[in-house]
Amino acid sequence: MSKAWMIAGALALMVPGAALAKDSGAQGNKAAIAAALADKDRPEADVSRDAGRKPGELLAFAGVKPGMKVGELLPGGGYFTRLLSKAVGPKGVVYIWMPAGTPPDRLARLDPILKNPAFANVKLVLGEQIAPPEKVDLIWTTQNYHDLHHTGKSPEPTNAAALAALKPGGTYLVSDHAAKSGSGTTDTDALHRIDPELVKAEVVKAGFKFAGESKALANAEDDHTKKVFDLHDKTDQFLLKFTK
Repeated sequence: MSKAWMIAGALALMVPGAALAKDSGAQGNKAAIAAALADKDRPEADVSRDAGRKPGELLAFAGVKPGMKVGELLPGGGYFTRLLSKAVGPKGVVYIWMPAGTPPDRLARLDPILKNPAFANVKLVLGEQIAPPEKVDLIWTTQNYHDLHHTGKSPEPTNAAALAALKPGGTYLVSDHAAKSGSGTTDTDALHRIDPELVKAEVVKAGFKFAGESKALANAEDDHTKKVFDLHDKTDQFLLKFTK
């Protein structure tokens, strides 16, 4: 057998192994996300919203996997905090940021997570902006980017802090309720919506690279004229990914 044929044969044997390794890694991520969704520590109130919020698709789009370090901006009641905690596992960590001066009753909404040993890898970070004690792989925010514009405020400090908190190559995932195209910030206070094109422009201006979007939460039946609270999880939502 010639040397060329021997090399070709060796490469043929190596390729399936390499492909298997790649597939195994992808399956590992899927398995971690599936386990997080099925976790017994998730309250029924969260589970009942899964059909509308499609958390598995969001976590997969963001590339969440075991061992990751995550910073979550404005976690609300912790719907995604619980999922991120379980998906990154005990070797990962989730730093949840709430602004300094947040009322105690709002912080108390996170007590069921912060005081539960099942979510020991979740750490609260209070401050003017997120500043975790270490660089993270992912910054995550859902359904609240519009709040960064509340009463005329600017998202620039938060986007700058997100960039600073990330490792090189890290991901910034932003999802929110869509407003009419070209509306800018017109509906951020009244309807709690924001134009996705404005979000793209603001985040790119902060120094990020746009890395893609998903239509997982798109809803063509939403005409963008109603308050999001009237539609619950049936709004038309955008899902954007940026990288440092």
